[in-house]
Amino acid sequence: MISELTIQIRVSDFEEGLHWYTTLLQRTPDFIPHNGFAEWEVLPGCWLQVAEGIPSEGSGPIRFGVTSIEEERSRLMSELHMVHFEICSREEVPAKWATFADPWGNRLGFFENINE
Repeated sequence: MISELTIQIRVSDFEEGLHWYTTLLQRTPDFIPHNGFAEWEVLPGCWLQVAEGIPSEGSGPIRFGVTSIEEERSRLMSELHMVHFEICSREEVPAKWATFADPWGNRLGFFENINE
């Protein structure tokens, strides 16, 4: 039985990556066990790990649920100077979503459930 989940993203410049993900997640890491490695518990038992290394090509996207995708787009465009952040939707899907990349090419995104 699976009881927890970790997702690892690699960045070539750890200090820059630490700053970028601290800004994205709006808080400092929950755990830094050693140099070049940080973890955030984004939900109980679900950890995002940022590690120094060679980014994996073609992985993701990892999408985080948010309450307002429009507010998050404005925040990231301002704080992380993101220029590409297109919000998508489909009539038959009860959610809006966006996919973007970090400076190392890791594919990320947000989604917002649409309450009808």
